[in-house]
Amino acid sequence: MIRLPRPAALLTDMDGTLVDTERAWLAVVGRFTGSPAGLDAFAGLTIADAALRCVDEGLTASSYEDACAWLDREFTAAVAAGVRVQPGALRLLDGARALGVPVALVTASERHVAEQVVKVLGVERFAALVTNGDTERGKPHPDPYLRAAQLLGAAPQECLAAEDTPTGAAAALSAGCRLLAVPSVAGIAPGPRTTVVASLEDVTLARLPA
Repeated sequence: MIRLPRPAALLTDMDGTLVDTERAWLAVVGRFTGSPAGLDAFAGLTIADAALRCVDEGLTASSYEDACAWLDREFTAAVAAGVRVQPGALRLLDGARALGVPVALVTASERHVAEQVVKVLGVERFAALVTNGDTERGKPHPDPYLRAAQLLGAAPQECLAAEDTPTGAAAALSAGCRLLAVPSVAGIAPGPRTTVVASLEDVTLARLPA
């Protein structure tokens, strides 16, 4: 068990980190492009960024607007069909609350999708919610994490971010956060501010601050 110092706030990604929806998202993209190849590149992307990539790379004959609508509709339906909470996720969230650490959800998903998932995880476990469109730029830019830290009244460098994709990891690190990574795709390496674990079951928050 890895013990991480108590952060000022816990800022956590949703898809692939707290719930097993990253694979559902990649499956939706795979159905849209008609190919299972190269899907890892879409991990952590917003619907808008994924649609733009599909159009720019010639992976679809659809317009950008139609691609956005299709991906949004199909991913929303996949989430509505049911999500599985990742092992250790609720223990991490409840452990943070027991230590008086506020938690913000920081996701590239649309707000209507995030609200569905939060109902499964428990609305009471989150003090703030930052979704796609809440900041001028999304992941991999730092804006969503900076916004979440601001909402919780914490300095970014005193926050712990939990992520599963290189896109999200880049956002958290560029915001100045420490990073707890539970990779769903390859591309996140351990580092001075990055702890990589196979599962959230492998980590706990310690009472002593950093």
